[in-house]
Amino acid sequence: MMHAYRLVRLIETHAAGLANGLQKKIDTSDRVPDYHGKVPREELISVVNEIYQNLGQWLLAKTESDIESRYVKIGMRRAEQGVPQSQVLWVIALVKENLWEYLKQEHVLEKPVEIFGSLEMLELLEQFFDRAMYYASVGYEKSRA
Repeated sequence: MMHAYRLVRLIETHAAGLANGLQKKIDTSDRVPDYHGKVPREELISVVNEIYQNLGQWLLAKTESDIESRYVKIGMRRAEQGVPQSQVLWVIALVKENLWEYLKQEHVLEKPVEIFGSLEMLELLEQFFDRAMYYASVGYEKSRA
């Protein structure tokens, strides 16, 4: 569990860099063209930075209703901005992919013992992003109804 704690702290410490790296991915992705003109850069970086910076809280202390509340609002906001739902979901997938790439780049998941020691945290991450996608869709659909 100590290794999992260090991974979370590493991510939280580098949240701003991770958020900026994600923005670069979005800027160069042809799958999310509506994010370029409809979602202010500062807004997106702020939302993503908050997730990365408080990852420990999101994984260990927040409830599913907290995730629901946050991501329903995000889904509704993107719908109001005219961003297609597929692009909203793709950006959430990019947030997760960006995180995995960072962890691989930092070589924190090299040894099998470290991977198994962090399995619980990795499962929590997967659950978090799966729920984020679901609740963003719920919010999107609510806004469109």
